Amino acid sequence: MYKISQYSKQKANMLGVKIKPSTRKNKKIDVYDKQNNYITSIGDIRYKDYPTYLKEEDVQYANKRRALYKKRHAKHRNIVGTPSYYADKILW
Repeated sequence: MYKISQYSKQKANMLGVKIKPSTRKNKKIDVYDKQNNYITSIGDIRYKDYPTYLKEEDVQYANKRRALYKKRHAKHRNIVGTPSYYADKILW
């Protein structure tokens, strides 16, 4: 099971959403609105995210991985409400 980092909790709070460990197979986090309505699931447990890189590697390496993620997902990460949007804002 994925342990949600303080970093992700703060990012979710800034977006005005709630997050909980996911109940879906291979997902890290379930995202809910303030009324507790399910929005989407984000993050694949088989891959690392920014908080994980910060914990396991140095900041420079984590920032490099973040830049590569943002470049790879640039096309979809700015469409508000999509899983890519929430993954970008909460996990990266």
